[in-house]
Amino acid sequence: MTVKPELLVTPRSAEDIVPLIEAGADAFLIGEETYGLRLAGEFSRADIETAVKEAQGKAKVYVAMNALFHNEKLPLLHDYLAFLGNTGVDGVVFGDPAVIMAAREAAPDLPLHWSTETTGTNWYTVNYWGRKGAARAVLARELNLDAVVEIKENADIAVEIQVHGMTCMFQSKRTLLGNYMEFQGKNLKVEGRSKDRTLFLHDPERDYDYPVWEDENGTHIMSPKDVCMIDELDELMDAEIDSFKIDGILKSSEYLTQMTRLYREAVDLYAQNEDSYFDKKEEFLERAKALQPESRSVDTGFFFKETVY
Repeated sequence: MTVKPELLVTPRSAEDIVPLIEAGADAFLIGEETYGLRLAGEFSRADIETAVKEAQGKAKVYVAMNALFHNEKLPLLHDYLAFLGNTGVDGVVFGDPAVIMAAREAAPDLPLHWSTETTGTNWYTVNYWGRKGAARAVLARELNLDAVVEIKENADIAVEIQVHGMTCMFQSKRTLLGNYMEFQGKNLKVEGRSKDRTLFLHDPERDYDYPVWEDENGTHIMSPKDVCMIDELDELMDAEIDSFKIDGILKSSEYLTQMTRLYREAVDLYAQNEDSYFDKKEEFLERAKALQPESRSVDTGFFFKETVY
C-alpha cells in the first residue's frame, strides 16, 4: 500500500476544525497576522487553544510564525512561543531565523517547519535548515514536479507542498494601495481585518482578476487561478511527499470542507488501489472544478509550467 501524505488544511475559524476533521483533514495551519502571512482566518490565543482541544488525538495543529519581523516585533516572539509550547501545538512554521533563536529559549521542544514561500527551491537549502533545527521544509510554489521529486529524494527532513488553492504572486511590506488612497484623500476599505476581501486587479486582455488585500504585513497580490493537483497525485505520492496542503485563503468554510473531503477520497483511493484512482481521476478533477467559485478556474500551477505570471 502506498504511504499516505498528511492532508493539511488552513481553516477560516476554530468552528471549522471539527467539520474538517470529519471531512478527512490530518492537520491544520492557523495563526494571527501579527506573526503569520496570508492566513485563511485570524486565530486569537483563545482560538488556538480551542483548535488544539478540538483536534487532540485526531489531527495536528501548526501555528504560522512566518511573517517578516522587524526589530519592534522581536520582543513579542518569546512570549508567543512560550504560549504555543504550553498550549501543546504540534509545530511552528517559520521563515526568519529569529524564530529559531527565540524558540531555543522559550519552547525548545517545539517542532519547527521552515517556510519562506519563495526560497525553498533546492535540497541543499532544505538540508541546511534541517541542520539548524527544522523538522520540515515547505517548498516554493514556483517549482516544477521534477524539482519537487528531486528535492524529496535528497532531503533529510520532511517536505510539504501545496496541492490546492490560491498562491501569492507578490508581497510588499508597504500597504501600497492604502497609502495611495490616503494620499488621494479617499477611504479605501482595504486594510480591514474581516478577511472579506473584495479588491481585485483586473487584466482586461486575459480577463483575469488578481485578488488583493492589505494587512499589517503589507500588500498581497494573489494568483488569478487556483492550483489543483487532485488528478496528478500519483507521482507526488510515489515520491512520498510528507504533506499536501489545501490553502483556504479567500474561500468559504463550506468550500474548504467539501474540497478536503474530495482530496481525502482521492488520496485514500490511490493508496489503496492505484488503478482505481487512474480510472476516477478525471472525475475527481471535474468534481473539484464544480466546487470552484464562478470567477476562479484551476490549473496545475508551476508543477507543469502551466501558470504564467
